[in-house]
Amino acid sequence: MLARHLASTIRTYAREFKIVAVLGPRQSGKTTLVRLLFADRPYVNLEEPDQRQFAADDARGFLARFPAGAVIDEAQRCPALFSYLQSRVDASDRRGQFILTGSQQLGLMESITQTLAGRVGTVELLPFSLAELRDAGCAPATPEEAMFRGGYPPLYADSPADPVRWLNAYLHTYVERDVRTALNVRDLSTFQRFLGLCAGSAGQLLNTVRLGADTGVSHNTVRAWLSVLEAGYVVRLLQPHSANFRKRLVKTPKLYFYDAGLLVRLLGVEAPEQLHSHPLRGAVFENWAVMELFKARLNRGREPHGYFWRDNVGHEVDYLQEDATRLNVWEFKSGKTYAAEWANGLKYWARLAGTRSGKLHIVYGGDESFTRQGTEVMSWKSLGA
Repeated sequence: MLARHLASTIRTYAREFKIVAVLGPRQSGKTTLVRLLFADRPYVNLEEPDQRQFAADDARGFLARFPAGAVIDEAQRCPALFSYLQSRVDASDRRGQFILTGSQQLGLMESITQTLAGRVGTVELLPFSLAELRDAGCAPATPEEAMFRGGYPPLYADSPADPVRWLNAYLHTYVERDVRTALNVRDLSTFQRFLGLCAGSAGQLLNTVRLGADTGVSHNTVRAWLSVLEAGYVVRLLQPHSANFRKRLVKTPKLYFYDAGLLVRLLGVEAPEQLHSHPLRGAVFENWAVMELFKARLNRGREPHGYFWRDNVGHEVDYLQEDATRLNVWEFKSGKTYAAEWANGLKYWARLAGTRSGKLHIVYGGDESFTRQGTEVMSWKSLGA
């Protein structure tokens, strides 16, 4: 198993909280990681119908089997269990009693905030980051390969799965199933068309009215579908930052996919080489880079605090991260040869931000990293280092 950077954070949380909840998309490696870290604990999976029924019908009896705690997988499948977990952990001061995993934020986070507030340390495990792959000696050789393959662990196993076949199966088995279960979506072809349109909108301002019109559903339906895709770690809406510096700002979020490989699969790309000249290459590269920055923060147990900034006349920085009193900003360029004009947007931002401006970064598709006129130019290879 490839080492996960989040492991040390999970161990720390288990020393500080009575319950640790590890959230993240399906197949991101949550179960493998927590079973490795807590190999001495009993393990139960609430995806199994008999275990789920037992927990729902007799929560006390279910928990009584685990006097020293346990790892409970897909805990959101039985919301009724959480009230009994509260009573159980409150009876002891011992930390790290139960380790929960979940792949749907809606049910799990609602139960945590309502019944387990103050008792749970929550972390998020996303698919492999570039830094994790680099440390394991299996990092992709090109940005095209990084975008095409994405980060799901089965694609980096000793006998790795084929990305096209595996990601197709992932879409059918998890994404479509979870959304159809949550929202009772009857017309699968319409939802599949919606997913494809979302992929074509990655890195752009979200327009639910246009998405609805192109899909043939109402914008309220689009919002409902997006909320479930967000809860299931399929898409992420990046919010605009509020710093206006006397400028009128857009208030619409931008749409990204948690995994670039899944995005590329929805775009119909069949091989990494096709990304060299793909019309959405820049958007896919930006999506990949944004999520790498998210992973780097989450793997250290820190909130991403990520935004973008854009005014009403089109001045924009791709990514903005709050760091104490400073605002660090990034631009993402998929080209392999640095061009000086790439820094123009960052310099415009720095003039507006004044003393609030932090570090300026450009991440590009080339192999060399250097500093140019106060801007850190970073190779895609060094992202997350």
